[in-house]
Amino acid sequence: MRVGIVAGELSGDLLGAGLMRELRALHPEVAFEGIGGERMLAEGVQSYYPMERLSVMGLVEVLRHLPELLRIRRDLVRRMLRDPPDVFIGIDAPDFNLGLEQRLRQAGIPTVHYVSPTVWAWRQGRVKKIRRAVDLMLSIFPFERDFFARHGVPVTFVGHPLADEIPLDPDREAGRRALDLPPPPALVVAILPGSRMSEAQALGPVFLDTAAWLRQQRPSVRFILPCATERIRAYLESILAAQHADLPVQLVSGRARECMTAANAVLLASGTATLETMLHQRPMVVAYRVSALTGWLARRLIKVPYFAMPNLIAGRKLVDEFAQDDAKVDTLGPAMLRLLDDVEERKALMEAFRAMHEQLRCNADHEAAAAVVRLLEQRH
Repeated sequence: MRVGIVAGELSGDLLGAGLMRELRALHPEVAFEGIGGERMLAEGVQSYYPMERLSVMGLVEVLRHLPELLRIRRDLVRRMLRDPPDVFIGIDAPDFNLGLEQRLRQAGIPTVHYVSPTVWAWRQGRVKKIRRAVDLMLSIFPFERDFFARHGVPVTFVGHPLADEIPLDPDREAGRRALDLPPPPALVVAILPGSRMSEAQALGPVFLDTAAWLRQQRPSVRFILPCATERIRAYLESILAAQHADLPVQLVSGRARECMTAANAVLLASGTATLETMLHQRPMVVAYRVSALTGWLARRLIKVPYFAMPNLIAGRKLVDEFAQDDAKVDTLGPAMLRLLDDVEERKALMEAFRAMHEQLRCNADHEAAAAVVRLLEQRH
């Protein structure tokens, strides 16, 4: 069996490597070709281009690299039409992969797309292109499966690899020991202002102001703040030195998951970290701030009522979320204080998060590989 496979960034490389490993377990003779990163290379993919050539973010950057991206896609089409694989799998990177998948499917090659584009949130008209491009969508969230089923796209829910990776019963005390934090019942709040500098600049100051407010209400509370980069760490240190010199904040480099595990509650930026915090079964308050223009466009384009991942998965409001001007001390502080004080609410959230963790814990790598094999069996 020959498999064409393309991943465009690090998260896709991780998914691709797990999928390749499980496909080989089912079909030991399988061969892979396309584009992958270090993990996929270690699993044996023949990569025609370095994956970094596809890892372009931002509108201006994409436009600058567009001629090269189109040339790479045309070359992949030529290669795979000249010697067709048994199946093609595009992993995320929808702007690149969906066009490639459509060309290959038109030529009779079965196509799979792994990780749903966010058509359920905005630009829902793209579902028509997806319907033309893919024989099978592999979704990592159950609400995505329901969306595509309603729109006539063949879909299989495989679960989320992070749910397989993160243990169902995180060791709280070990997390505190690892970070040299006092054991329970000491109160610890984790602060995660985002992994990008722009996020840290948008939310870091208001998160630290909120921490100072919480300290006034509960003088015993301590704070742990993982910094994704040294540049972000230096920026936050400058704010602490200038405005909050007496605030008991422990900055650490990386180690976000340990910080989540150790905390009583988490104040964080919207993004993948909200899913990880949910999987660590930690109560949270979520904030989101972007430029005024981006926020104005988002309010008009986005079709879902929530942006925090736990709320999207549950289909209802489980955690407090505050966007733009609503993300301020006056809202964030009382929401966090309630989580620290209300033992029953914390317990209810943790039970809900554990149930969702179990729902997403499906052995995603194996389920994705099995779905690809079933597609080929149906086609043959």
